[in-house]
Amino acid sequence: MTNVLNTIQSPADLRRLPRAELPQVARELRDYVLNTVSQTGGHLGSNLGTVELTVALHYVFNTPNDRLVWDVGHQTYPHKVLTGRRDRMHTLRQLGGIGGFPRRDESEYDSFGTAHSSTSISAALGMALASKLKGEDRKAVAIIGDGAMTAGMAFEALNNAGVSHAGVNADILVILNDNDMSISPPVGALNKYLARLMSGNFYATAREGVKGVLKVAPPLFELARRFEEHAKGMVVPGTIFEEFGFNYVGPIDGHDLDSLIPTLENLRSKRGPQFLHVVTKKGYGYKLAEADPVKYHAASGKFNPAEGFPKATGPSKTTFTQVFGQWLCDMAEADERLVGITPAMREGSGMVEFHKRFPNRYHDVGIAEQHAVTFAAGMACEGVKPVVAIYSTFLQRGYDQLIHDVALQNLPVVFALDRAGLVGADGPTHAGAYDIAYVRCIPNCSMLTPSDENECRQALTTAFRQNHPVAVRYPRGAGVGAEIETGLTAWPWGKGVVRRQGSRTAILAFGTILHPALAAAQNLDATVADMRFAKPLDEALVQELARSHDAIVTVEEGCIMGGAGSAVLECLAAAGITVPVLQLGLPDEFSEHGDPAKLLSNYGLDAAGIEASIRQRFGSRPTLAAANG
Repeated sequence: MTNVLNTIQSPADLRRLPRAELPQVARELRDYVLNTVSQTGGHLGSNLGTVELTVALHYVFNTPNDRLVWDVGHQTYPHKVLTGRRDRMHTLRQLGGIGGFPRRDESEYDSFGTAHSSTSISAALGMALASKLKGEDRKAVAIIGDGAMTAGMAFEALNNAGVSHAGVNADILVILNDNDMSISPPVGALNKYLARLMSGNFYATAREGVKGVLKVAPPLFELARRFEEHAKGMVVPGTIFEEFGFNYVGPIDGHDLDSLIPTLENLRSKRGPQFLHVVTKKGYGYKLAEADPVKYHAASGKFNPAEGFPKATGPSKTTFTQVFGQWLCDMAEADERLVGITPAMREGSGMVEFHKRFPNRYHDVGIAEQHAVTFAAGMACEGVKPVVAIYSTFLQRGYDQLIHDVALQNLPVVFALDRAGLVGADGPTHAGAYDIAYVRCIPNCSMLTPSDENECRQALTTAFRQNHPVAVRYPRGAGVGAEIETGLTAWPWGKGVVRRQGSRTAILAFGTILHPALAAAQNLDATVADMRFAKPLDEALVQELARSHDAIVTVEEGCIMGGAGSAVLECLAAAGITVPVLQLGLPDEFSEHGDPAKLLSNYGLDAAGIEASIRQRFGSRPTLAAANG
């Protein structure tokens, strides 16, 4: 039942409610989010943990005039419900439906699009100062988690926000949503009182008044200043934020509306940089998620809230992530130089078992991709062989470090790029569409594109045995169910293999797109090559196929511009070979969220789409004359 929630079509409706009804709103909102995610899948624990904070923010601040910037953004389902999207929540993360992250093109209440972490403070600061410049009276609020605070960009923003800009202080509020600690009742009650007192006008006025009196007696003023700092330090861990130039308040219970709302009201009236530390619990209000926040971070599909996530039944295909995790352990057994590095993605990257078995060789650096890359470079300088397990989309954040710190020095670092290609429900912010293009243009770097689970294991072994930077890209989820060898077999360096011999048309496939290409080739009697390497490209194989066929087709689950197909064209141009080439891949646009199979079909990258594109370009039996039109 959602009696009160049904009356809220916008935050304006929420602000018209008496404060006494807000706990009921929060209860109904939590139930609504739980029931929605149980039908659509999506992030769960983080959203259940921010219900009260979301209610309080929209109740106190005049949104959308006041700007809310949610860091990462996977905790914004309650925000979406309260901002006019309740009736579309059943389409969450589905093709054509609402996104799982804030999107400016989806709602005026999504003031900044997020999904990668640690961007909120920078964005909110820019908004706050732009408002000052335009003479507009509004607050900018950045809501950032304790995990996202580990990234350097967050501290760069704090460092910049705490100083005046051209004599102007930004009216920005940073809310640290800390869900990695708990507050015992006595401490919580004390902190609630101190937070309300310290955020109120009485405390600020009294403090400034006392300072004014004591400034005429410098020794007493210095003594009072030190006493204040130490007194606050005994009850609040805010010294570092005070040093950045923020007025620190907290920590307070992020599930207590009677604490949140007065504190936010006090802070909203204040000028200059403010910092509020709230403590929440992932999965709050849903006992199963509270007990296992890692497991209930996200739901992959439908489930019964009363029973929790369903248990796996029967054997399932091995995922590429699991292949990597097993390979990492096996290679670590074989070579004591191996170390594993992850930027806060131990579970997602399949490193749990490695952490257990090789704790001294496991390094989680937090959400700090730039640091992860340069950290790996430093280890490689000392003869260690680092393997950086990182999502394709997140290596983008360490691109300068990849070029300057790793490639320029030609250091032997392996980058295991999970989630390459289309990732489905997480959408454009998480799609690994650009890695082939952005890696292959860097000197000294190589890019391997295995086509199935066993090839992935071999590709990783091949990469590890090189003495220069190598990236191996592989998709999310399971492959074709290939039998996986137990050995550590490497490929011949830079060589592709012909998987099907046909005539007239040669399809050059990079990665797991090989399998729909093989299916399409059956009806076309086309040759299919598993290229294995986007760089170094098997130029001899490319030239041989170009000379023996009437047309070349390149297929990749990555961006066409600058991708593997472009490498083939460059090779042919350099060799002076003229042959029609059709490039198939992801077009020059950001992909949408939705089922990966549907997205691949929409882009013409399934078997039917590949066949149709080839027939449309070359006809049913391609000849050189037909290809040239």
